[in-house]
Amino acid sequence: MNRLKFHVKKGDQVEIISGNFRGSSGKILEVLPRKQRVLVEGVRIIKKHMRKSQDNPQGKIAEREGPIHISNVKLIEKKEKPAKEKKKKEAKAKA
Repeated sequence: MNRLKFHVKKGDQVEIISGNFRGSSGKILEVLPRKQRVLVEGVRIIKKHMRKSQDNPQGKIAEREGPIHISNVKLIEKKEKPAKEKKKKEAKAKA
């Protein structure tokens, strides 16, 4: 199975370039490669009605981000990778 490669990754700062949310920006929370969609922080907030349960005895209307097609997103700033420290190889002393 081939791995799909996209121009954005989780943690990148992006801007929405088309659609109802054009102009808004945020950080990528999740990439859904099979559906070619991304979840962007604070963009396309949808309301999910939760049924009564032990966690929510009254029920609840939860707000969360909805997916946006990856082609509607433009990369602004890449997530910085932490710098890797190189391990020094100790010279083996021959006795």
